[in-house]
Amino acid sequence: MKILKYTEFLYLAVAIISLYKIYTLWSAGEDFILFVFFAVVSIGMFAFRRHYRIKFEKRQQDNNSK
Repeated sequence: MKILKYTEFLYLAVAIISLYKIYTLWSAGEDFILFVFFAVVSIGMFAFRRHYRIKFEKRQQDNNSK
């Protein structure tokens, strides 16, 4: 399940890109609310996916040790 580890970081990459876009749009005085939404959701999904991946790996280790 190594693919799950990589998808977490895709969410993090989207958050970083969104934060950069927020900064550039804010400097220009343009509307940046959509990118705030993307950043918040991406960070939330990163944390959510990471939590459940770790939980899944721990459960898998417990089942293999029995």
